[in-house]
Amino acid sequence: MKFIKTGIEGLLLIEPDVHADPRGYFFESYQYEKYREAGLANPFVQDNESKSGYGVIRGLHYQLEPYAQAKLVRVIRGRVYDVVVDLREGSPTFGKWLGFELTGKNKQQLFVPRGFAHGFAVLSNKVVLAYKCDRLYSREYERGISYRDPFLNIDWQIPENKQIVSEKDKQAPDFENAERNFIFRR
Repeated sequence: MKFIKTGIEGLLLIEPDVHADPRGYFFESYQYEKYREAGLANPFVQDNESKSGYGVIRGLHYQLEPYAQAKLVRVIRGRVYDVVVDLREGSPTFGKWLGFELTGKNKQQLFVPRGFAHGFAVLSNKVVLAYKCDRLYSREYERGISYRDPFLNIDWQIPENKQIVSEKDKQAPDFENAERNFIFRR
């Protein structure tokens, strides 16, 4: 298993060791000891899975402290453009975003620490996406940032006339007005 630094502290791209033969493939999608050795000792308490069609954009979502969540995101089937935004005040990359193509074929995973907004755009006809969280979902502490925020200026890789977005995500505030309470700590 390879843990690859991304240019934003704490955000890691993970490449599992895939063992393939004529029967199919096998890989460990999560193994606590290997993650702990890489500095990711988060005990995950909730697994989520979503299915979406082409053009769906979900996000940008996060939960405020004390219910902020670290996430381990992967695509089981299909292809997404996965986006994270650093919301940690004092971080050298505060307000910066990165995007990654996660697919069922490349089997890469993204570890998203607490203090980041997360979203994705579906690039394939269908996608099944799974992610682990280290804290339970809290509706009261759930927040969002507009996927079309002009400061962030994210290219979701979906033509605007093909984008499918929930009303809740369309109403999310822009980056400047979004409620945040994350502090960067080394």
